[in-house]
Amino acid sequence: MESSRVETVNSVIQHEKDGERANLSRVLKPIHLWALAVGLVISGNYFGWSYGFAVGGVMGLALALIPVTIFYVTFILSYSELATAIPHAGGPSAYARRALGKFWGYMNGVSCLIEFVFAPPAIALAVGGYIHNMFPGIEIMTATVVAFLLFIFINYWGMKVSATFELIVTIVALVGLVIYWGLALPHFELSRVMAEPLLPNGFSGVMAAVPFAIWFYLAIEGGAMSAEEMVNPQKDISIGFLSGMVTLMIMAFLTLFLTAGITDVKLIDSVDFPLPLALSSVYGEGSFSAMLMNFIGLFGLIASLHGIIVGYSRQTYAMARTGYLPKFLAYVDPKHHTPVWALIIPGIIGLGAALTGLTNVVITIAVFGSVVMYLISLVSLFVLRVKEPELKRPFKVSYPVVPSISFLIAIFCLVSLFYASSEVVPWVLAVYGLAIVYYYIWGNKNIRPFEEEFGVLEELDK
Repeated sequence: MESSRVETVNSVIQHEKDGERANLSRVLKPIHLWALAVGLVISGNYFGWSYGFAVGGVMGLALALIPVTIFYVTFILSYSELATAIPHAGGPSAYARRALGKFWGYMNGVSCLIEFVFAPPAIALAVGGYIHNMFPGIEIMTATVVAFLLFIFINYWGMKVSATFELIVTIVALVGLVIYWGLALPHFELSRVMAEPLLPNGFSGVMAAVPFAIWFYLAIEGGAMSAEEMVNPQKDISIGFLSGMVTLMIMAFLTLFLTAGITDVKLIDSVDFPLPLALSSVYGEGSFSAMLMNFIGLFGLIASLHGIIVGYSRQTYAMARTGYLPKFLAYVDPKHHTPVWALIIPGIIGLGAALTGLTNVVITIAVFGSVVMYLISLVSLFVLRVKEPELKRPFKVSYPVVPSISFLIAIFCLVSLFYASSEVVPWVLAVYGLAIVYYYIWGNKNIRPFEEEFGVLEELDK
């Protein structure tokens, strides 16, 4: 019996060592990154954005969407340069660390985690809302919790399974949007879009609508965190990213204007299932068209929920591998090549946020994290251009014009957030405060040497 116990202990120890040595596997191609980039964001067409109608009206939200779209186009061009030059699972954390040092690498990683940990609960709440709308007997919160846990489990089965699943649900969700546009177009009335007053809350309403305009594109940058799982990251990342950005631009404007043109926006400005509700206003409540959109809408939400879980797990894994976060979070399952605890621990935090039921507040917290991350990443690009002019850059943005435009609009977005979401600011500052305290007490004690951390890139230069 004693020998059996020893063998069991040795087996556990060996399994842990295998997990520490295991790496992420290179299985992804541009089509997978396109699906991941679009899938991360596509739920933004199915819910969340319509809260912008409540604060800015149709034209207020539309006006907010213009600079936000310009920002994301210029940012993704800039971000593609960073992602192809430094194809690292840490994404923004890795770029900022290389450019600005350990502390800013940590802060950029934390900002990314705030975005990616708080976005899933908002999406899961919308999943619950869509399911409850179809099956009133199922409570919203019950559906929310089950959905969250289910997609953490699916992610555990490996990146190839996750990416294939993401591709399928993203395509279904895209087809669903095309069906929605087709159903809405015959009933579109420009008079609804141009209804007076055009700006019910003036310019302040436009500013207040910015976070919900951002929701149309939020999290596209998460595709960069699959860089170490791309077959040819330095070539394929820019292809996947830029094709995804074009797709999302078309989706955002069509969804906003066609929805506003078929219904009274006051009916959908505070619900998590605006598209089926909008169709109900023209085809009738309980109609086949509305129920079909409700069903397909779930695919859009699932695509984003699943994709952002991929993103937060890779960011957590990379920061733990660097030494910013506890070492156990970098454990990779030797069989499935997935970061197990990096999936579970942030998932528990996100689940706690979902249980509050405050979708619009959770969205705003996620947007705060994203905009701070965008700013630090853009500063990193400027610094690396000066600091490492010879760095291998397979994709180069038009410098300095494009990143400068992106930086200025990001400042506008941050000011808009402080102006329009002051009630959320204390919560955001509290999260950053705790993160900084953690860094100076524990997070800066076991950071791996710079050369060792970025040694993962050496094989790409051979």
